[in-house]
Amino acid sequence: MSNTRAIDSTYAWLRLAACLGITTIGSAGMYLVVVALPAFQGDFGVGRAGAAMPYTMVMVGFGIGGIATGKLVDRYGVALPMALSALALGLAFAGAAHAPSYWLFALLHVFIGWFGCAAVFGPLLADISKWFIKRRGLAVAIAASGNYVAGAAWPKPMVHMLEANGWRDTYSFMALVSVATILPLVLVLRPVPERRSVAASHGGSAGSPSALGLTPTSMTALLCLAGVGCCMAMAMPQVHLVSLCTDRGFGATRGAEMLSVMLACGIVSRLIFGHVSDRLGGLRTLLISAILQGVALLAFLPAEGMLALYGASALFGLFQGGIVPSYAIIVREYFPEAQAGGRIGLIILATIVGMAVGGWSSGAIFDVSGSYTVAFVHGIGWNLVTVWVTLFLLSRKRQQGVGGGALAAV
Repeated sequence: MSNTRAIDSTYAWLRLAACLGITTIGSAGMYLVVVALPAFQGDFGVGRAGAAMPYTMVMVGFGIGGIATGKLVDRYGVALPMALSALALGLAFAGAAHAPSYWLFALLHVFIGWFGCAAVFGPLLADISKWFIKRRGLAVAIAASGNYVAGAAWPKPMVHMLEANGWRDTYSFMALVSVATILPLVLVLRPVPERRSVAASHGGSAGSPSALGLTPTSMTALLCLAGVGCCMAMAMPQVHLVSLCTDRGFGATRGAEMLSVMLACGIVSRLIFGHVSDRLGGLRTLLISAILQGVALLAFLPAEGMLALYGASALFGLFQGGIVPSYAIIVREYFPEAQAGGRIGLIILATIVGMAVGGWSSGAIFDVSGSYTVAFVHGIGWNLVTVWVTLFLLSRKRQQGVGGGALAAV
């Protein structure tokens, strides 16, 4: 019996649902380390910047693992790498739960990022982009929403579990959940897409790597720079919102609620920008979302009260959700399909570098200044880098007379 399925078919949507579920579960570690930060900071007796180091390690694993797993997916398909990653993720959570020292605890978060966030994000975005043509932007956005669904769904129950059982038992619970839920979903991912024509498989003229008059390396480097900039900015509220609320006397529970609101709005944002990218293409979508993210960061500056912080969190979620999925769409527009996993993985690495350094630097700025205001301004400056890169690429597009839209390369 053939193990192939049609593109844009009912099965493609079923596969998308499985990808969303895997991403939601596999991304949980990114939020557990944020929510548990005050708890293990107290246990290990480290400062705010030091307590942010496990999150940085998650981001390191996220970036490195994304490239490695993406290349494996391009070559061997997605099912086997996902299954092995689920088992390794369970072991990483269990190891962190029983870590006797802070540095071993922090180091194990590299593997939580590698076999969790990395395995279930970039590689699945690349994979699902091969199953859709007409609604590729929306499909990629839905798959990418999994890490925001995780952020909306996990923090509050994690806080309750932390308060009732402590952070070590919470990590042990996530070890069991990861293995027991991801492995069955991986079975849905075993079929491969039906072979298309050579032209479709490798992109049309607009999908040529030289479509903007740039070498593939130059364009990838610029997209990586944009990825660093946008995520240096993105890290400040995502990593430090719970701690910010704790400092202001609102408590970790309120901070977790705000984080959930932010990421729930991010789900809406990704779906909206998915539709936008199907009409305007990845570059224009990236520009719009990056500009709006800057506006949302500005909204945090005057926000002192609890309601103002809730509002700024919701606004940030609504505005920045379209940024990262846009990179996957841009890669599919301007590079051959066979390179999707590797190049998306490389750009995701750049965004993770931005998140990792941004999360750490925001904590370091707080330790020096005693305030998060300077950290927000720092993030806004990096956000402008992304805007500049996107404007430059769009100017090259106009000069070369390249047509827009996500369907330029199928």
